[in-house]
Amino acid sequence: MMIAEEFQTIVLNGSIHIPDYLKTEFEGCKVKVIVLKSNYQSDLPFNLRQLFKDTQSLPQSQAISEAEIIAEVTAYRFES
Repeated sequence: MMIAEEFQTIVLNGSIHIPDYLKTEFEGCKVKVIVLKSNYQSDLPFNLRQLFKDTQSLPQSQAISEAEIIAEVTAYRFES
């Protein structure tokens, strides 16, 4: 059985600190470590929220009528 845990930490002097709440779970066990480096200064969900706000403020994404939606869906179905 494999147990997976995800956490964020900072590598210091080549060492990765395992959070206290996980230490007893993995003590003495052979583990597989995958390291993903974050290249961004802020968390991804914040960037996505800002992207959504920016996209929604574009003129092309303003409200459309129910009739326009139906026409677009109908046109798409006939193209397929």
